[in-house]
Amino acid sequence: MFQLTILHVILYFCNMLNGKKAAFYTLGCKLNFSETSTIGRQLTDIGFTKTDFNSTADLYVINTCSVTANANKECRRIIRKAKKNSPNAFIVVTGCYAQLKPEEISNIDGVNLVLGAREKFNLPHLLKNIEGNNSKIHGCEINNLDYKASFSLNDRTRSFLKIQDGCNYPCTYCTIPLARGKSRSDSIENIIINANKIASQGVKEIVITGVNIGDFKDKNNNRNFSDLIYELDQVNGIERYRISSIEPNLISDRIISIVKKSNKFMPHFHIPLQSGSDMILGKMKRRYQSKLYKKVVEKIVNNVPNVSIGADVIVGFPGETENEFNKTLNFIKDLPLSYLHVFPYSERENTLASSMKNKIDKQIISERTKQLIILSNKLQNDFYLTYINTHQNVLFEQNEKDGMLFGFTDNYIKVKAPYDKKLAKTKQKVNLLDIDLDGIMKVSIEN
Repeated sequence: MFQLTILHVILYFCNMLNGKKAAFYTLGCKLNFSETSTIGRQLTDIGFTKTDFNSTADLYVINTCSVTANANKECRRIIRKAKKNSPNAFIVVTGCYAQLKPEEISNIDGVNLVLGAREKFNLPHLLKNIEGNNSKIHGCEINNLDYKASFSLNDRTRSFLKIQDGCNYPCTYCTIPLARGKSRSDSIENIIINANKIASQGVKEIVITGVNIGDFKDKNNNRNFSDLIYELDQVNGIERYRISSIEPNLISDRIISIVKKSNKFMPHFHIPLQSGSDMILGKMKRRYQSKLYKKVVEKIVNNVPNVSIGADVIVGFPGETENEFNKTLNFIKDLPLSYLHVFPYSERENTLASSMKNKIDKQIISERTKQLIILSNKLQNDFYLTYINTHQNVLFEQNEKDGMLFGFTDNYIKVKAPYDKKLAKTKQKVNLLDIDLDGIMKVSIEN
């Protein structure tokens, strides 16, 4: 196995407080973004200066995803890019791919350190104490993991606040329990402390993140997710909360009621469906069937005004015949959904689904994926059309693209306006004009 040389030690880590540059790249979910940001603050505290990933740096940290095979390939591409930017840089890889395939990553040219879930937040200590004879794989045991709090700050207009990690659900296609371990949660007290820290920095929106956030259970008592969002609603300074993906069987009447009554929790839910076929849901070992999903979605729409609801769908799961796919297609058409996230089934090692029979041809998966993307575009277009010539609140992003500034309404309609630096990272009242060719709503700013 590759060993770090004394030259590496001298060059990179003997003088940590001289403003060495660290760059970060995050693949995957909002949870990963919150954790990357936390690692970044840890390194800043020991003397590193953060820089853009496309710039030269002394240290590159790549936080990986492994939900799909494409995520693994993208990780390799990013490693090559970092090495090209700075051939002598020290490269650290962490995240789900690193947890699942540490040896595989350690053999990629240029990788110096691989951190599993246990050591992800121990990078400053490892860098300070690294020795020439150290192995470059650390902490890839997955049992009995501690909970590590994290949140993003100053990386984007909004902050991603982690409340929970890991998952106890045995979905047959998913590697997350293997990569992140059992479900475990922060305490409400600590989450509120971190929300106040975020508010003190002028951040206006928090996205509540985790692996299975609806399964949140305060580590100090029996309080649950609805108790948490009730407490978060009281935090001064935060104007918006969004609930990231939440399982349909975990959306209680109290959660819906709190969102309905709150001026801070946005009328926006993202509820994974995965399939509209009860047979496929059973093979996936999902904890609901289509009847429950439909009931939850309709209850939300009937109780939360102007709500937007998105769904995840997996296409081409083993055994998904044309008839079962059409059940999904027709099921979605009958639901008041606003958009879809469509995922072609990606076989992952060490999952039950990988050994299932009746695999679906890739060409068929591709064709079905296109059908669902077309349906998603129609759902979104129809949803947007209902709000043309209405007045909405928009939080604008900070970055300019092609002379435009982008943002989202409370109910997650993406909008754009001519770039004005004064509008960046501000909340504005706008009039929705029409849908542009790119599917984004044009707006005028109200004075």
